[in-house]
Amino acid sequence: MKRFGFLLFFLMLMPQMACAWWNADWSYKKKIDLDLTQAGVSVPDDALALIRLHTGNFSYFMDVADLGKDIRFMAGDDKTPLKFYIEKLDPINEMALIWVKLPKDIATAPEPTLYMYYSNPLAPDGQDAAGVFPVDQVLSLPFTKDGVADMTAYANNPSEATAAAGEGGLIGHAGVFEGEQIVRIPASASLLTASDPGWTLSTWLKIDQPNEDGVVFQRAGATGSLTFSVREQTANLELADASGEVQTFPVSTPFTPGSWHHFAAIVTADRVVIYLNGAEVGSFSIIVPGFDGDITIGGDAYGARGLVGAIDQLSVYKSPRSAEAIKFDALMQGQASPLLVYGEDLSPESEGGGGSHVMSTMQHVSLDGWIIIGILAVMLVISFLVMAAKALVLIKNHKENRNFEDEFMKLKTAELEALNHEDTEDDEAVNASPLLASLTGGHERFTGSSVYRLYHVGIEELHNRLAKSVGADVAEAFVTDKGMDSIRAAMESCLIRETQKLNSLMVLLTISISGGPFLGLLGTVIGVMATFGEIAASGEVNVNAIAPGIAAALATTVAGLVVAIPCLFGYNYLNSRIKLISADMYIFVDEFTAKLSERYSD
Repeated sequence: MKRFGFLLFFLMLMPQMACAWWNADWSYKKKIDLDLTQAGVSVPDDALALIRLHTGNFSYFMDVADLGKDIRFMAGDDKTPLKFYIEKLDPINEMALIWVKLPKDIATAPEPTLYMYYSNPLAPDGQDAAGVFPVDQVLSLPFTKDGVADMTAYANNPSEATAAAGEGGLIGHAGVFEGEQIVRIPASASLLTASDPGWTLSTWLKIDQPNEDGVVFQRAGATGSLTFSVREQTANLELADASGEVQTFPVSTPFTPGSWHHFAAIVTADRVVIYLNGAEVGSFSIIVPGFDGDITIGGDAYGARGLVGAIDQLSVYKSPRSAEAIKFDALMQGQASPLLVYGEDLSPESEGGGGSHVMSTMQHVSLDGWIIIGILAVMLVISFLVMAAKALVLIKNHKENRNFEDEFMKLKTAELEALNHEDTEDDEAVNASPLLASLTGGHERFTGSSVYRLYHVGIEELHNRLAKSVGADVAEAFVTDKGMDSIRAAMESCLIRETQKLNSLMVLLTISISGGPFLGLLGTVIGVMATFGEIAASGEVNVNAIAPGIAAALATTVAGLVVAIPCLFGYNYLNSRIKLISADMYIFVDEFTAKLSERYSD
């Protein structure tokens, strides 16, 4: 029995153990899964993940600290920190590009997952750009708007960089070359490339128009040079020896104009293999020496043979990478990367079982959506206050009308003035605030009755128009026909004013009924536009990128309906009560004037 009890206790603890939270100082984390079901894809030991955040998969840019200082990445065990650096973080336009070094055992993990923690304004900067890259990567040029600089620990920064940083790069900005620009990396000990074991070039290219002979990358030295160039729309490999003799090897697969292509080359002592978009497109058996000279990008060592096109994320490794690593990089870094699946954003409460799909959806609502939801919330509060106030006033009015009518029906023709009394402070309070009078109680009889107020006006007008015949001490008082018409006109004027009071503020309900859904629809349209705009900018087209943004956009429509539906029910109920009270007043005017005519006509 004890064993069973311990087992039960352990099973009860398992959800809490599985819901471990790395650090309580961080309010939220985002789950990111690595999809390894892609055919022929394996994760290399030195793999980097490119995290692309936008409104389609992340809606909390305003919760991230300035410059992303509070961002942290954890492995699937939620304990092992991962090195990362932020290439771009734009909370205004809601975009971010973050490089993360994947753990070596992620490929064998039961659930290959990363967690991005954020929302801790007091956190120090956790980036480690130099530690992200593998030891054998000696050059990484991202071409940012702040200039061209090597992000590796080797700091192989250019001595000359005239390429402009252009918008619309594959990964943030890109280096734009128009035939005259060049980036020159001076020789250094870390850049020495031996023919054995070899080295690797990896970059992204976009060729918008045919090139006459544009150099993409050239590595020179005393032993000659190795050049990768573009002629027309195809890549070429050139090997020049120390005497200047050049061997040219064209690649048969052309570049698609206007599209980004992943271009890679693995160079060893006796072979150069070229890859395009992760697939091998050329293998050339040539003897390649080692190089110790400058590296030039966008032109040759003399600044000639300028490239016309764009280059992004150029990397050089001092070892030959595997074909699997090349394919992984092409898929991971591409615009529509299928390797990453962005999950929901979690808090300690939601991870412990307190969350829901609704809360998850609301977490993805953008700023403009929250503004519209806020407006709708104000409309809902005002509408509920109006409905509550009108309901109390109408219920009080109807009750007092019934009491007065019961008393009035008991009066004889000669006693029509018996229920009238002088105006009191209670009557003034009702005129000033019918709601306050309805709530406080303890007033004179029939206070709050609209029918009584018609009666009171009729009696007062009667007193003003009573005339006596000769021998007034004994003669009956009477009212002329014109006087009777004046009394009726005064009562009808009072009836109109009472009807206006009954209908006051009802227009706010009609505004909520008709305007709420349209405001919600406006928020949905804006949210859908923003979602598809971000997807178009990032190039990540999949259900996981689209669904959160669309679901969050629809939240404003739901909010609009939440405002409109109860207001519609409340409006119909209140309107029916107003019609009932109005009918009572119309009937009373006819009935009362008829009795006055019977009693006081000459």
